[in-house]
Amino acid sequence: MSNLSHREVEIYTDGACSGNPGPGGWAAVLLYKDKVKEISGAEPDTTNQRMELTAVVQGLKALTVKNWEVRVYSDSAYIVNALEKGWLQNWSKNGWITAGKKPVANQDLWKELRRLIGLNRVTMIKVPGHKGVKWNERCDLLARQAIKDLRENSSE
Repeated sequence: MSNLSHREVEIYTDGACSGNPGPGGWAAVLLYKDKVKEISGAEPDTTNQRMELTAVVQGLKALTVKNWEVRVYSDSAYIVNALEKGWLQNWSKNGWITAGKKPVANQDLWKELRRLIGLNRVTMIKVPGHKGVKWNERCDLLARQAIKDLRENSSE
């Protein structure tokens, strides 16, 4: 774990889907000083992009106070690019229509992500998926476990 100051937190996130669409899971690991908080969940019928977004949203929602310096690590180029290349800002400015003149998918999550980012100072960092990044691997395991738990609970 890196050396974090009083108001700095790192959030690793990942989403998974069994089929796309299909049952999906998301997970986030929050790192603050020497504390580790893991959160995860699942949805019965969703997409991988929706689970990736949900992981980031839920990770940021887990911050109970605002004005954090937040580093969010994701293996989703789509999410990182949307924030770092200004796509999210442009979608909002253009009435949630893409450059291809189509409605932005998962607008509810993008709008919530935009709101949450406004409460903190967020930097998105792309990490390689399934390449041994400790906390990204942990998120992947938690997201897949959430899918497994969902399936087991729905078959009871």
